[in-house]
Formats: sequence, structure tokens, C-alpha cells
Amino acid sequence: MRLRQYKPCDAAKIIEWSKEKETFELWGGEIIGEYPITEEILNKVYINQNGLCEEPDNFYPMTALEGDEVIGHFIMRYINKDAKKLRFGWVIVDAERRGQHIGQNMLRLGLKYAFEILGVDKVTIGVFENNVPAYKCYLSTGFHKPSELPDSFQEVNGEKWKVVELEITREDYTSQ
Repeated sequence: MRLRQYKPCDAAKIIEWSKEKETFELWGGEIIGEYPITEEILNKVYINQNGLCEEPDNFYPMTALEGDEVIGHFIMRYINKDAKKLRFGWVIVDAERRGQHIGQNMLRLGLKYAFEILGVDKVTIGVFENNVPAYKCYLSTGFHKPSELPDSFQEVNGEKWKVVELEITREDYTSQ
């Protein structure tokens, strides 16, 4: 597996994985756009950043590949303009290949890039409490729930969904 920067041609494959509304919502879809998402909307969000970032160099969509096949995707962005804190999000893998540790391997590569190339001190990620497979994936990748990071809530379909905040520090990463 390897990572590369997102390309507009990746959109078709990525939106295939969120054809069910629940999957789209768990992915964080309401922040991205309305269901069902289209290639044009995803590219508008990713290429133009659609107002998601306060600074122009703060949004890094990544694509995971096996050979030439797109098998996973996530984004990285700095937190509060702090080049030492990075946030992962919008993690999704090929629906037909879930359960094959693609998410873990993809995030491990992302962590390697974050800590060893970008030189960050901490990476955070949020996960909906009801997204148990993703939660387990993040824990197995080395993320943990620190006591000082409060959970938050996001409204999805008129309901409040709990977002569990996780992190991994440079020290955690190097001790794995």
C-alpha cells in the first residue's frame, strides 16, 4: 500500500463507498455535502476547500492505493494554524475490502508521514460513538482517548451523535 495526494479522478471510486446514507453519515458526509454526494461536489470541497479552512495551505486529502487501485482515503489538516498538531478525518475504505486492515495500514502510513515527514507532535481524530468498526480501527492504530480531550456532539438527521475525540502523540508513536 502507498499514499498519494488526492486527485479529482479518485472521486468516482470514493463516492461509490458511501452509496448507503448511513455509511455517508458515518463518514462525516453532512459536513462534506448533501446525500447523495457527487464527484463534482467532492471535488469542489477538496479542490476549492469550499470554505472549510481559514488558511489556504491547511487541507490535505490523501488516497491509499494498492498497485493502481484506489482502496482508501482520508484527509489531514492542521489544528488552529499550529504546524505541530494535525487532524485526520473523513476516513473511508473500499466497501468490498472492509475488515482487511486497510484502514489500519492506511492510517499507519498517514501517521508515519505526519510524525516523520511533517514533524508534528500530535495527531487527533474524531469518531462517531456509533461507528464501532472505525473506533476499533483507530484504537488498534495507536490512537487513545486522553482525559483532557472532551467529546463533542454533531447533529445528524436531527439527532445528536456523540463524537469521541482520540489522539496519538509523537511519544506514543515512537514507543509502538
